[in-house]
Amino acid sequence: MSKEKALVWFRRDLRDNDHAALSAALAETQQVYCAFVFDSDILDALPTRHDRRVHFIRESLVELDMALRAKGGGLIVRHGRAVDEISALAKELGVSAVFANRDYEPSAKHRDTQVAEQLQADGIAFHSFKDQAIFDGDEVLTLAGKAFSVFTPYKNAWLKRLTAVDYATWPCNGQFAGKELAGVPTLEEIGFISTELAKLGIQPGMSGAEALWNDFAGGRIVRYGSLRDFPAVKGVSYLSVHLRFGTISIRQLVHKALEPKADTWLSELIWRDFYFMILDHFPRVVGHAFKPEYDAIEWANRPEAFAAWCEGCTGYPLVDAAMRQLNHSGWMHNRLRMVVASFLTKDLGLDWRLGERYFAEQLNDFDLSANNGGWQWASSSGCDAQPYFRIFNPITQSEKFDAEGKFIRRYVPELAKVPDKYIHAPWRMGRIEQEALGVVIGRDYPAPIIDHATARDETLARYAVVKKQA
Repeated sequence: MSKEKALVWFRRDLRDNDHAALSAALAETQQVYCAFVFDSDILDALPTRHDRRVHFIRESLVELDMALRAKGGGLIVRHGRAVDEISALAKELGVSAVFANRDYEPSAKHRDTQVAEQLQADGIAFHSFKDQAIFDGDEVLTLAGKAFSVFTPYKNAWLKRLTAVDYATWPCNGQFAGKELAGVPTLEEIGFISTELAKLGIQPGMSGAEALWNDFAGGRIVRYGSLRDFPAVKGVSYLSVHLRFGTISIRQLVHKALEPKADTWLSELIWRDFYFMILDHFPRVVGHAFKPEYDAIEWANRPEAFAAWCEGCTGYPLVDAAMRQLNHSGWMHNRLRMVVASFLTKDLGLDWRLGERYFAEQLNDFDLSANNGGWQWASSSGCDAQPYFRIFNPITQSEKFDAEGKFIRRYVPELAKVPDKYIHAPWRMGRIEQEALGVVIGRDYPAPIIDHATARDETLARYAVVKKQA
């Protein structure tokens, strides 16, 4: 073993176990420092100083710091431009190498290239590792040696390539380097303010991930396939924010998902890898349609309709309940993400990039690859997307997946007294019944801002022009 020192740069991998970069650094060097940078390039671009994600990261770092201190180390936390802070810290500590796990977003790849170049100029190595995906780079390709653009053949190739080595745990044992550590700065010290994480029941850190995982893996994982589409039912894992920030290992989840009856959950994890791969191989999807011809679509200009969608005031109860859930909690059920995305693009005829941007601002689990992939799927402009003529009916979706209106009533309380018969389309009630219930459409709850049947015809015409020109 070398007597050299190393620095492990934590980013979206906030745990001290089953961590590829940390494991490699501990195995290859005698002393390992650990650091995290509150990157001002990222933080300064956020629209508000009241951001649940920054709060989640900060609390997760406190737990990570405690875990590393228990092993004789600790977390060095800096606030500034990561491209400057990491190279400066590496020189200050006198390390021979910086170890980090790969990120597939274009801006992150550019940042890492800059850091690597600065380190190289100082004679310091930069090593990157696969950690947030099971496969990355060129590990899963078509027989022609190209990146996949359709999910099912990608999934088949993914499964065919998978071995126990791919989901084996990375040991994180070795000598951690200690130094005078100031601890994790408060939110106020980095220019942010506290959010309502605890009130929302969001438990950050490795402990929060473990609690959710044990609850899900203990029995609900095998029922995921039958329960996952019903927002009023506890059917999903709620782990997305923990996967986003790496407070739990993807390898741990895949290992469990390989057990009998968990294949639907496994498919969702493979979708995650798929979207990472798409973003990595086709970075143009950031801001552009995967299918170039769809960039020619002439979207509607309806700012009032977009505002109503954002606020959950469209007059379609399931759409409104979903958007209010997002605004309140920073999370939205996956079935509803598809419903509201279809409504924005194919009922309101608005550019999918508007919705993508709004989700990016609101979602606790915002991940560029999945968010972009999901919005392009819904708008039919992406890889392996639903056909443009497949348009979700917000009423039938509501009837099918929230039949008793439990989810709707939770987030649209003004409809609490509306009978099940009308909960999915309350404007169908007569005026006398509306008055009796105290729910007058247009006064107590919005009338539909658009007619679905008319909107459907407009969408088919809008997309048909593009398909004809393609």
